[in-house]
Amino acid sequence: MAELRAAEQATAEDRQAVELDQQSVGRLSRMDALQVQAMALEQSRRRSQRVLALKAALKRAAEDELGVCQDCGEEIAEGRLALDPAAPLCVICARGG
Repeated sequence: MAELRAAEQATAEDRQAVELDQQSVGRLSRMDALQVQAMALEQSRRRSQRVLALKAALKRAAEDELGVCQDCGEEIAEGRLALDPAAPLCVICARGG
């Protein structure tokens, strides 16, 4: 989570509103700035989702439920947990049953 917080702080400037002053910035530069802003906002959204998933995983760990599928109650495969320790669902349930 510390890495996610650091990345969020590092990209704060990229998420700022883009100034549309045509005399100081050309049209292509503004378009580029808008694209950078959109990408930074999406990355921020994904980081926020990941933080929520990690917090939920920590809660499941505290309740001794980490590694148990939230849908079917079966154990989540070790390989899946190795890739994503916060995985809330087994592969079958993640695929939609």
